[in-house]
Parts: sequence; C-alpha cells; structure tokens
Amino acid sequence: MDKSTIRKIIATRVAKEFKDGDLVNLGIGLPTLVANYVPQDIDVTFQSENGFIGMGSAPEAGQEVEYLTNAGGQPVTIENDAAFFDSAMSFSIIRGGHLDCTVLGALQVDAKGNLANWMIPGKKVPGMGGAMDLVTGAKKVIVAMEHTAKGSVKILSECNLPLTAVGVVDLIVTEMAVMKVTDGGLELLEYNPEFTIEEIQNLTEANLIISDDLKKMI
Repeated sequence: MDKSTIRKIIATRVAKEFKDGDLVNLGIGLPTLVANYVPQDIDVTFQSENGFIGMGSAPEAGQEVEYLTNAGGQPVTIENDAAFFDSAMSFSIIRGGHLDCTVLGALQVDAKGNLANWMIPGKKVPGMGGAMDLVTGAKKVIVAMEHTAKGSVKILSECNLPLTAVGVVDLIVTEMAVMKVTDGGLELLEYNPEFTIEEIQNLTEANLIISDDLKKMI
C-alpha cells in the first residue's frame, strides 16, 4: 500500500467522526488532509491554530494564496464566513474548551490514552507547538497516523518517549484499524479487511480488545 493511499484511508475515516456544527482543529501533516474528505451533508468549521476560523480544503494547483496557510505553512482556502484573529484569541478558543475535536499525529500512543508526539531524545526538537494545549482543551482527541513507523510499533502498552499529555486520546485511526481508548485498554472497533485481525495485533504492542460489534473500515 503506497503512502498516498494510506493517508487517504486515514483522512477519509477520520472525517466521518465529525458531527454537524462541530468546531475542529487539524494538526500539521496528515491530519490537514481530513478537510478534503468531510461529507457534503456535514457542516464542520475548521480552526487553524495560527489565527483563523473557517479554513477550507487545499486549493487547486496554481490557485494558492501566498499568505493564506495553515499552522504547518501549507496553502489552504477559506470559507465565506471565515474570521481572522491573533494568537491570544486563537489559544483562548483552544484553552477555553471551545473545540469539539482536535485531530493530530503521534510518535507513540498507548493503551491508557497517553500521547507522545513532540520529541525523540537526541534528535532536533522543533518544539511542542500547540499540541499540549489542543489535547487538553478539546472535547475529543483523535490520533490520525500510520500504524507503524518503518516497521516499528507505535501503539504501545505504555509510551517510552516523553509525553505530550496523559490520558487524553479518545480514538486512534490508522490505515489498518480504528481503536477506542477505554478504561480496560484499546478496543478494536473497525479493521481494514486488507489486513487480518492477527496481523493488526502483531503490529500493535498493546493488547486489543475485540469489540462485540466489530466492523470493517469503510
């Protein structure tokens, strides 16, 4: 499965988690693709950490506006009712609990909902950014990431990298599966039929609790 297909599977599935009227923040990298796959019958408003509400999907080639970017510096479009503001207002929205959902990537996530996504000891650290604020301020936290990193397990029984936040993750979406963080551990809600349950478990350190209502990812 190529990189483009993996990213599309994840972004498409995450977009189905939104409800009409939701205010959502998308982290840099893969999560920004989610804006391109929101169902047409769902009205979702995207907040960009760098200071605006009403972010749209990626522009068509050649239609980019140099000064209109998301928090990761990627070109975006804006909706007709967009509003721009400073960082103080942006983080008031985030820290004030006004976000219904935030979607972000991870280096590691574990069975307790702990998140590590900001540094690998010994490597250059760009900074935590707004992740710490986003995962503690949003009502729902979705981790959208590839299931493994060059074959290395990313979904662990317990994170071993420095944590961004403790017990904040609600849902994990990868190209292989959708997993919910519960008090008893990770519950496998959906699986990609291109992979067997055994294959998914073998690439997941944390023990997976198979849902009684297990479905195929669609």
